[in-house]
Order: sequence, then C-alpha cells, then structure tokens
Amino acid sequence: MNTIQLTCFLAVAETLNFARAAEQLHITQPAVTHQIRSLESELNTKLFRRTTRTVELTHAGFMFLNDARSMLEIAGRAVARFSDPSFQEVLRFSVGCPSYAQLFSFPDIFRNLRELHPQLYPNFQVAPFQHLLKMLEEESLDVVIGFHETDVKKNSALFRELKQIPLFCVCTEDSPLAAFSHITAADFGHERLVLHAPFQAPPGVMTYQRSLASKRLPSELYFCESPETVLVLVAAGFGASVLPELFIPPDVTLVKIPIADAKPLSMGIYYKTLQGNPVLGDLIRLAREI
Repeated sequence: MNTIQLTCFLAVAETLNFARAAEQLHITQPAVTHQIRSLESELNTKLFRRTTRTVELTHAGFMFLNDARSMLEIAGRAVARFSDPSFQEVLRFSVGCPSYAQLFSFPDIFRNLRELHPQLYPNFQVAPFQHLLKMLEEESLDVVIGFHETDVKKNSALFRELKQIPLFCVCTEDSPLAAFSHITAADFGHERLVLHAPFQAPPGVMTYQRSLASKRLPSELYFCESPETVLVLVAAGFGASVLPELFIPPDVTLVKIPIADAKPLSMGIYYKTLQGNPVLGDLIRLAREI
C-alpha cells in the first residue's frame, strides 16, 4: 500500500467519478483505475461499486475512508518534519458523532481545550453509531459523543454521562401546538409529524416517535435522515417534530415546547481508557464544568 493508491482512492471517493478524479490528480483515468484495482487486490475487498453510469462506495470503502485519510496525514507530517526545521508536530484528537447537531454545545469546550493544548488538531467523523463504536474499538477514534445506548456491550466502551437532555416539541408559530407551555403525547392530536428516520434517532426519541406515529396515517408522517433536515421541514410547515434540546440551535426561530411525559436522554461520551490520553481527560472535565 502506498500514498499514490491512497490519494487515488480519496479522489475517487470525493468525486465518485474516475474521470474527474484523474483530472483532479493530473493523471490518466487508466492510471487511477489501476491504482484502485491494486489497492482493492491488496486489501482483498471491493472499495467501489461501479456501473456504466454511477460510482459509489461500498461498506468496506466507507470504513476505509478514515484509515486512508489518517495514513496520508501521517505520511505528510513525516515529510514536513524532516523538510522544515520549524515544523511543529500537531496533537491529533479524533472525535466521532452520529450527527453534527450533537456538536452544537461544544465550541466553548474545544476553545478551552485548545488553550490547554495549543497544538490540538481535532478531527471529526460523522457516521452511524455502531460504526463509530467499532472505530473506537479499533482505536481510530479517541472518543464518541452520543446518547447512552442500553444495548452497547459493557466491555466494548466506557460511557461517561455529561448531561440529561430533555425532549422538546418543535413547531411553527402558527401551529395549534404553539399555544401549549408544556405538551404530552395526547396534546399532539392529529398534527402532522416530521420525524427522524427509524434507527437514525436516539433510542429515547425513537420510542416517543413510535407512540405518536402509531396513531397516524402514512400521509401524515415525514421521515428525515438528520436533525438538520427535520428542522428544515418543520420551518417549512410540514408538521411538528420531537427533538432533544441539544439538536435545536439556540438561534432557531421555531417554537420550542417542553414535553412533559418523555424521559430526558442521557448524553455523554464513549471512550476506551483515559490512560495516556491527557486531551480526553481534559475534555471530560471541561464538558462537565461547561
């Protein structure tokens, strides 16, 4: 495995087009194809699914993305270290989360973390939760930010709770629900709902959504892949939604109503060990303080 193979892989993964990747790298398309095939042969797996019209990453290709980026970054730092006497080694810290929305409350934490570790170089990886846990187990991530999952194997990762996150109903100002100061499942009536797609939402949200959706026709439900798209459809008037407070930006113009009959969610971080990782220890301390 060499840097040319990895560079070609990342170019194709970014463009999902062999011709555009070749143009970006200033080499021929057959050269790119050869590098990808040799890499797949070495890894003994298919990284891309190709047809005459489309190129897409396989599951193995998606899993290899972070490894390829890390190996190229390490190679780049090694070259810089010996070619530039003033080069300063960065302090890499890899953070995984199922959604960027879970990072809304972390800017102050990372600002303080940077003051403690001036050479800090955070790297964020967004992926499905189970995939993130596997990366944590393989030590390609230092920490995973997320909600407590009861089915996580006890020995696979340690969980540290940072905060209890309440659930809110989110709706527009002209929604009938906007008049409530607190709301329960019975108060939703027949309001249309904009929901997280099944298995994309945290378990507590998925349970509450299921109780609401069971009383509605399919035409009264809209499913989204992320909290950000949920908020877009709610703002567009497609219906109300149920979201953890953490997923709602502080400057959002929608009405937020506390849900009285929903348990708060346990939000925190998963990690393997604090030994030999001072950045992780400081992250936990700062997160609990802030």
